[in-house]
Amino acid sequence: MDDITTPPQSFSRVFSENRLSVGLITPIEAYPDSPFPTLDDHQQVAKLAEQAGFASIWVRDVPFYDPNFGDAAQMLDPFVYLGFLSAVTKDITLGTTGIVLPLREPISVAKQALSMDRLSDGRFILGLSTGDRPVEYPAFNVDFEDRGARYREQVELICALSENRFPRIKTQRFGTFTGNLDMHPKPKNGRLPLMAVGRSRQSIEWLAQTIDAWIWAVDDDDAIAEILASLKAAAGDRTPPAYGYSTFFDLDPNPDAPYQRFYNVIRIGRKALIERLLRHRDLGVQHIALNLKPSRRPAQSVIEEMGTHVLPTLADA
Repeated sequence: MDDITTPPQSFSRVFSENRLSVGLITPIEAYPDSPFPTLDDHQQVAKLAEQAGFASIWVRDVPFYDPNFGDAAQMLDPFVYLGFLSAVTKDITLGTTGIVLPLREPISVAKQALSMDRLSDGRFILGLSTGDRPVEYPAFNVDFEDRGARYREQVELICALSENRFPRIKTQRFGTFTGNLDMHPKPKNGRLPLMAVGRSRQSIEWLAQTIDAWIWAVDDDDAIAEILASLKAAAGDRTPPAYGYSTFFDLDPNPDAPYQRFYNVIRIGRKALIERLLRHRDLGVQHIALNLKPSRRPAQSVIEEMGTHVLPTLADA
């Protein structure tokens, strides 16, 4: 993929050098004691997040509920849900974290992503993953062990269909294009910003040379520094992908509460949160995506406190 020299606003609102932004992962609600969200107040909460100054809303791709996993996620089809969110918001960036690409047909993903890009007036980032629920693979009759190679081939095909006119490409798994077909619409800003979610079974070298941004779950200071150094070294002459992380998040109502970690959940008061975010910004992290599932407070309360105290501090720092 070509280097981003002039990134679209959808991308730079979320990923910008020397700046850290914050987004929210759907469903944007607190449901700590149940695997199923209520799916209430979509429109109100999305608008509230946009007004509060969050940079992005990310939708997940979870085809089935696996009781052993313990979270049904948003339950709604990600592209249908994104279409809804694009109709009730104006400026906030919308993206996927991430489409489980090996379980999907790449031509359809390309068409859906391009449609979403146009419907949102270019506010879309396409995040792609290999998923974290192996039990889903047999249901789609897809070889779990082939997911890494399948992902790479699908990314190449999506890029060719969205960026090129009448592409010529022969794939091993998905079909052949001989230059007599062209996919429309083309991206509003020239091409779709592409983001890897998790390692996606890929090497650092592939990630550094192929994608525009990378969201992982690694938020340890030393590990962040190592990741960013590795991406820079592997990128060569190309601008390395922007790095961010996602985390389950519980904003303590006590603003002086210290940082605590409970497996994959961060519990923290806003003062320690601001300190942590500024430190990670200085390390080179450009985005943090928060999942409010474990929150002991309603999502609206967390969004309002973040919008009043945390996000303005990041913007002014």
